[in-house]
Amino acid sequence: MNNIIGAISTGFATFAATNLDDIVVLLLFFTQVNANFRNQHIVIGQYLGFTALVLASLPSFFGSRLFPEAWIGILGTVPIAIGINRLLNPQTDEDEIPVLTEQPANSLLANLFAPQAYGVAAVTIANGGDNLSIYVPLFANTSSEELGVVLTVFFLLVAVWCYAAYKLTQIPALAKLFTQYGSYFVPFVLIGLGIFILITSHTLENQGLTVITAAIIGLFLITEARDAYRDSI
Repeated sequence: MNNIIGAISTGFATFAATNLDDIVVLLLFFTQVNANFRNQHIVIGQYLGFTALVLASLPSFFGSRLFPEAWIGILGTVPIAIGINRLLNPQTDEDEIPVLTEQPANSLLANLFAPQAYGVAAVTIANGGDNLSIYVPLFANTSSEELGVVLTVFFLLVAVWCYAAYKLTQIPALAKLFTQYGSYFVPFVLIGLGIFILITSHTLENQGLTVITAAIIGLFLITEARDAYRDSI
């Protein structure tokens, strides 16, 4: 029971950390809804793109049987690095929305194969680099039961995300506030997730792996500092 509860909370935290920026993209999509580009296209496209990201990350789950858990836990440095990068280099989401072919759709099947839906899916996948980087170590450190729970939470939250973005378009002031300040707490969620992976995989209990982990993070910080120095010149 504790494992299931933990998997649910992990699913919520991971999805929020990796998909918060998608709210901005979804907001832009929902503001462009018309007779030819419909809400159904956005929801279906979001599910298609997210499913592709999950499928691309699943091999790590099977790979976890080939390597010791503690070694796989080193991948927890990836979300930490992404979080630090976002913290030091705040992003301004100005994603361009692709021009989607107009094609009326009156059924679920038609919506599923509509080019509008695949346009949304393409943006979701292109915006999912962070998802892959974080889902790979997460899936690699979960049991089959936990993975099922996490994926269930993920796909339920896709619907919640779409609905939330739609409702936000009805509240202009709130949508603007979310867009401006959401990026400030995402880095801390990502860093926390990375630390969680390192701890639960017992990586930090091994002195040698702890040194390797610290070296990776240190190298990344040095690289970030060097890039910041170059930009300041």
